Formats: sequence, structure tokens, C-alpha cells
Amino acid sequence: MTPAQATPEQLMSLRATFRSPRRLLTESLAGLVVALALIPEAIAFSVIAGVDPRIGLFASFTMGVVTALVGGRPAMISAATGAVALVIAPVMKEHGLNYLIATIILAGVFQVLLAALGVTRLMRFVPRSVMIGFVNALAILVFMSQMPELFNVPWMVYPIVAVGLAIVFLLPRLTKAVPAPLVAIVLITLVTVLGGIDVPTVSDKGELPDSLPGFFLPNVPLNLETFRIIAPYALSMALVGLLESLMTAKLVDDITDTRSNKTRVSWGQGVANIVTGFLGGLGGCAVIGQTMINVKGSGARTRLSTFLAGVFLLILVVVLGDVVGMIPMAALVAVMIFVSLITFDWHPIRPSTLKRLPKSETAVMVLTVAAVVATHNLAVGVGVGVLAASVLFARRVAHFATVDRTEMELNGETVATYTVDGELFFASSNDLYTQFDYAKDSSEGIDRVIIDLHRSHIWDASSVSVLDSVTEKYRNHGRDVEFIGLNEASVRMRERLAGKLNG
Repeated sequence: MTPAQATPEQLMSLRATFRSPRRLLTESLAGLVVALALIPEAIAFSVIAGVDPRIGLFASFTMGVVTALVGGRPAMISAATGAVALVIAPVMKEHGLNYLIATIILAGVFQVLLAALGVTRLMRFVPRSVMIGFVNALAILVFMSQMPELFNVPWMVYPIVAVGLAIVFLLPRLTKAVPAPLVAIVLITLVTVLGGIDVPTVSDKGELPDSLPGFFLPNVPLNLETFRIIAPYALSMALVGLLESLMTAKLVDDITDTRSNKTRVSWGQGVANIVTGFLGGLGGCAVIGQTMINVKGSGARTRLSTFLAGVFLLILVVVLGDVVGMIPMAALVAVMIFVSLITFDWHPIRPSTLKRLPKSETAVMVLTVAAVVATHNLAVGVGVGVLAASVLFARRVAHFATVDRTEMELNGETVATYTVDGELFFASSNDLYTQFDYAKDSSEGIDRVIIDLHRSHIWDASSVSVLDSVTEKYRNHGRDVEFIGLNEASVRMRERLAGKLNG
């Protein structure tokens, strides 16, 4: 069976990968490309957090290897990230390295607990428009993060970046046997080294480690005061890390047409952060840029590429540090710009799509992008997007409950019947109170008032409270009101709450 004939699930199988030399080569080369792309970013994130570059590099190694072994989503890359670095940077600045590592370990514990509590089920409440905004915001951030490498640099950087972009975009049209980003990095490095071209290199970003990471036990007091200091940062890191990891996993699901166990992903991220902390690493989560290099740029589909990315990273920086230090930053900039462009979802912003897309969904997408880019905080951006989507949804459905009034003669009585059509919850039921003609129904011409709810459903206490208010309003007008047509669940809720909510 060729890779083209294999199903997505078969491509994700490690057993099938080891049986296919071609798949094995693809996964291995993908891991190598990702490892190279991780180096400058891990160093940059270390700078953001205020720690030695080696701490960020070790984190990228341990996060990749551990998530591959214990539960990360196949082909998804986890490493040190800017989102996590921004959250925990104040701990390093105010309390030092030992408290920083303790925070990372506690964040991992929180992530394991959140996974056990089923927090991943909340992902179903993230609308597609927020997901698109999240992906596009990250693509923009990846692109923006490369801009410092293009200012105040030798002029040769610009043609090198252009050549790198040409390779990564055009080579796949000729062959996909070798990942285009790897070819670009190798060729550009050879040309600059052999040609003696003086441009910024990886070694200019910071010192690479020359030894393996060792066990690190943070020297902090084990008391409530320490917990009080680190817990808020640890919880923020846990939430931001899980959010980015789960949404990246969902993106990979869509790209590969496969499903992943989000609880296992969350648990794996937590274990990886605990292990990373005890090895003196920075901690992290899924990284969308390198994941896109792995999945879309290199065609990887299994945990093998994730595992090898971590292993290759350690070999590159510890054993081949001098060689890696020669890689021009321009080559890596070209690869990351390529990643940002292939990550960005262009379809929703095409004029033809925008004409058909509801304006509310476009607004949510734009708000999510703006919030993420403005704050560089994924949790804030996604939170803003979900909140905006919820408000707009509530506004749309607030008027979905309609009331129709009819009068009819029944057993010698004139009966006013109100038929309620629509779901009753806090947004829609608020308008319900005003849709009854209390004065007319209290006139001598009306003998009975019936409210028919067979086309509706009571979802919350707010709706029960409104029905109580309607009953009380009619009672004040000298009329009793009869409710009919309630389904079983609505009856149970009304029996439990009726008469107990309004003072």
C-alpha cells in the first residue's frame, strides 16, 4: 500500500510507519526540520522569560519527547512557547529561577487535574469563527515575530530570505521526497558558509548548551506562602497552555481528517510540564508554527516525528552546536514566513466568502484576531471571541420565542389561548412577560386564560421565574392562568422551582 492509498488512521500508525521506508524517512526528516526551526524560537522565548537560553532549549527537548511518549496528539509539536513565557516571566523577575521552576511543575499538576476533571469538554463551546480567528492570529504573530530579523541587518539578508521563500514554495511542485524547508536551510547554510557571506546566524542568538539536562529540585519552602505566590501564575500557565494545545490539536484533526483524544492531550501536556520542570526546563505547550511545519510542510502524521524532533534538537545543540550555530537566521526566517502563510486561513476573508458569511461571525473572527495580536495572550483573545459569540448568539435568539393569541368558545366559555413557540431561557424569556394582554384578558368577555407550551422547552430558572411573574400578573387582574403542553423535563423543573424564585 502506498502512502497515497493509505487512510489517515493508517498514516498515523507507528507500526505502519516502521514497515514503510518512505513513511519512516518522511517522519524522520520532518523531525529534523522541526528541530532546526525550534532552536531560534526556544532561545527567543527564553529571553522573554528572562532565563538562560539553555533552559528554553531543554524545555523544547523534554516537551517534545515526553508528549510523544505519554499522550500528545500524533504529529503535534510541543515545546517552549511565547505564550507560556509571557505568563511566567513575572515570576522569574520577582522571585528567581527556583520559584519559576516550581511554578512550571505546579502548572503541570494543574493540567493533569484539569484533564481528569474533563475540562476538554469545554472545547465544544468554542465556535468555528473563534477557531479561525485563533489560527489566523497565531499566523500573524508568527509573521510578526520574524520582523526583528529583517531590520537593521546586512542587505544580503533580503535576497537570502527571498531565495529561501522560493525554495519552500516551488520545490514541492517538483518533488516532495525531501521537505522543502530542510532543503532551504541546508542549501542557504552551505552557500553562506562557503561564500563567506556575513549575515546573522543562530549562534548570534545565544549560547547553545554543551551538556545534557540534569535533575533540578527547586529550592523553595514547601508552605502555603510559596503556594500563594506561584499558584496564580501556575494556573494561568496551565490554562493558556491547555488552550493553545487543544486548539492546535483540533486544527491538526481538521488537516489530517482524524480525531484525537483531547483528554489524553491535556494529560500529556501536564506530565510533560512536570518532567520539564524537574529537568530545569522552561515549560511549554503545543506550538502551532512548528506543528504546521511538521504536518503541512513536511507531511508527518505520527508521534515518531514529534519524538525525533526533540531528540534531534538535543543532538543538534549539544553535539553539533558549532554546526547549528552557522545556520543563517535568514534561512529560518524564510521557513517561518512560509509557515505563517500556510497557517493563515485565507478562505474566510475572500470577498466571495464574506458576502455569504453572517456579519456576526465575521465580527467574532476579527475580534478574536485583534485581541490575540494586541495582547499576545491566547487566553484573552479566545475568551473575547467566545464572549462576543455568546452575546451575539443570545441577541439573535432572544426574540425567537413568539406568542400567538387566539380566542375560542369551549364548553360555553370564551377561552384566550396563548401558544408559545420557541426555547425559553434567560435571553428569550425576558421578552415573554410583555407578550400577554393582561388587561383584555381580565375583561368580562374572557372566562379562561390558557398558555400552551407544547412548542417550547423550559431550560433555566429565569424562565420559571418569568412564568411565575406572568401568573402573578394575571392573579392581580383577577384571573387564574392554566399552563398546558409542558414536556416532562420542563414539568420537573417548574415543579422544583415554581413559587420559590420571586420574593
